[in-house]
Amino acid sequence: MAVTERSPLQKGSYEPVTWNFKLLAQHELDGFGGMGEGMSIQIAPDGRRILWLAHESAPKNFTAVDVSDPRKPRVVVQTDLPQSHMRSNSLETCGNLMAVAYQTQKKGLQPAGFELFDISVPEKPKSISFFDCSGPTSRGVHQLWFCDGEYVHCASGSRDFTPTHPSDDQFYRCVDVRNPSKPVEVGRWWMPGTRQGDNVMPPPRHALDKGYRAHNTNVYPQRPDRCYLAYIDGGMFVLDISDKANPKKVSSWTNSPPYTGFMHTVVPLFDRGLMLVTDEATENNCKDWPKLIWVLDAREETNLVPIATCPLPDHQPYAAAGRFGAHNIHENVPLPTAWQSDQIVLGTFFNGGLRAYDIANPYQPKEVGIFLPPAPALAPTGTIQLNDVFVDEREIVYTVDRHIGGLYILEMEF
Repeated sequence: MAVTERSPLQKGSYEPVTWNFKLLAQHELDGFGGMGEGMSIQIAPDGRRILWLAHESAPKNFTAVDVSDPRKPRVVVQTDLPQSHMRSNSLETCGNLMAVAYQTQKKGLQPAGFELFDISVPEKPKSISFFDCSGPTSRGVHQLWFCDGEYVHCASGSRDFTPTHPSDDQFYRCVDVRNPSKPVEVGRWWMPGTRQGDNVMPPPRHALDKGYRAHNTNVYPQRPDRCYLAYIDGGMFVLDISDKANPKKVSSWTNSPPYTGFMHTVVPLFDRGLMLVTDEATENNCKDWPKLIWVLDAREETNLVPIATCPLPDHQPYAAAGRFGAHNIHENVPLPTAWQSDQIVLGTFFNGGLRAYDIANPYQPKEVGIFLPPAPALAPTGTIQLNDVFVDEREIVYTVDRHIGGLYILEMEF
């Protein structure tokens, strides 16, 4: 299918549209279709292709869907959280091992940390161990990255970490899971000034004040000595983790102020000397507009330079209900089951749906696809709120709704 030059939504209307995507299937996940930002594909020992999904909130923990035939997805297991005051917003698989993040609604509650599971029989995930991150100032783990079978990199609190501000409670931690029955922390890093006892002043607060705390903690085999760390209101950092016990800052970049913080994801495009950075829209009715996907020139990692953003339509038609703006992008997860691309960017934009961009010219990203489905029945905002996206090596696209719509499976037609 030829890619047209203009998006059908550049006219600024808000209406369902599918452009250069083909919907293969939707699954409401047995009535529990409020999904988080954990999506990972496992090839099970019996050859089935299993998509593991983290839920946005209680009562469900995670769901596994057989997507061997992407037109006929089938739930094979769905588990409950041990407590109603927690969420498992993030997960990753590596072979037959899965790590699941646990974050509590309030500090001091349990369980808070991450759990490792044996998923060799997808219908019967078995707990191997739990890494406890609870404490009087901790909510546990919000996000984790686990792709090499050896280390979990996570955004976490800790019993022995007291932040200078209550919102700055999660930082980077590296946990050795080579013996999955006995996870051991090997290193940590936090933004200077965010821990009581630091010898620098705490950072100034942003107007919306979402906290100076870690979010995505991406590590890639092309540079296993680097962690690409998003730090919400603190911008983003490149860390030297060649000595995992002593991570060191290499560089940083922020757009806030004048923007409104909540830097979410950092994805390096190594062969092109580029970096993708996303902010997250966290306010309804576009109160934190604009939230964008940024393209950075990263040829010199100590001097990151923004060169473009991925275009969006006028935000006003989307401001009536729910969130609108950037969130997750396909992160080129370094696993055999993940699609790899440094030319096409796919991202979720809540009520702006799923959008695809061609960045062959990184100074002028061009929109080349949109999937904006109708609002699911009983959607609390009256809109779709697409939350995350993952593309497998077959170039099948999976995206999920944050509230109720569940899983959408697509083909790219560009």
